[in-house]
Amino acid sequence: MNERYIKKIIGCATCGMRCDHIGVVSEGPYKGSTARVEFECLWALGPNCGVDRLDAIIEAIYQCDHYGMDGISTGVIVGFAMDCYEHGILTASDTDGLDLHFGNAEAMVELTKRIGSRKGWLGDVLAEGTMRAAEKIGKGAVKYANHIKGLELPGYELRTLKTAALGFAVSFRGACHLRSGAYSPDMKGKVDRLKIEKGRGKLVVDGEDLYNVIDSLILCKFSRGIYYDTYEDIAKYYTLATGIEITPEELVQAGKRINNLARVLNIREGKGTREYDQLPPKIMEVPVPDEGFAKGAHVNQKEFDIGLDDYYEVRGWTKEGIPTVEKLKELGLQNLVPIVKKRMAKKKGKGGK
Repeated sequence: MNERYIKKIIGCATCGMRCDHIGVVSEGPYKGSTARVEFECLWALGPNCGVDRLDAIIEAIYQCDHYGMDGISTGVIVGFAMDCYEHGILTASDTDGLDLHFGNAEAMVELTKRIGSRKGWLGDVLAEGTMRAAEKIGKGAVKYANHIKGLELPGYELRTLKTAALGFAVSFRGACHLRSGAYSPDMKGKVDRLKIEKGRGKLVVDGEDLYNVIDSLILCKFSRGIYYDTYEDIAKYYTLATGIEITPEELVQAGKRINNLARVLNIREGKGTREYDQLPPKIMEVPVPDEGFAKGAHVNQKEFDIGLDDYYEVRGWTKEGIPTVEKLKELGLQNLVPIVKKRMAKKKGKGGK
């Protein structure tokens, strides 16, 4: 990619990392197509769809930019449609003759355009995202819909990165790799990434709280590893930049408040409980088929429940994933108490504990 397509690498002012790789197609049917090419979109519209043509991937990313669509979600939606096509859930009549077998680069680009323009029945349905599309398509399509809380999975193999699987499941915005960085201890070998055990909840919580602070201070997440003493350093920078004294402990509390606030907002909308902290069927029910040490790996319900219970306990939430009144008061979020009390009363009225 760097040798044949990347024409320019740019970054924020004074950044030594420069993460913007600008790809340009210089020949062929997509000549002139230009797009920022990074890991996630490259994965989603490439290998995830069985496509190995970089010119087509750059064109698809360009189309996502043109229509204002997220490249990760779009690639996963196209992959979902291909899965449904290969399993007979979608037919040629549904696709208006488009051959959606995995690896068809031209079809991947065309379907991306159709989603962006909502062209035809399929383009219109898929534009709703995998969760709603699977419900509308029916015929068991939900088995192939890779999303959490309606947000499509990014490029991490959750069957073999199980701390990440827990982190994605409890994320307040769904399958987002930018909510906790829970994949990090798995990938660095700090834990056994092929199982979930007690202790993973704290790893996820600590990551979420830190990410909340970094986002709130509008710091680049790629810089998160440069601080010698994370919260101590960030507190110093905050004080130097604003003239307002703040302690590391206050920053930690701010991170916790943000996560609890987001959780209560989801609860208010009827979505923030244990039943929504779930993983897609492909992660829970389809073992890794490839030969190697991870063959047969998947997240089973027993270990997943251990992870959820552990996470809720560390957070100070109920078994149903609802922040307790005591926890909200501890964080100075007393005004949110009526929302959780209403939800708990509703749960109790249905026979819950």
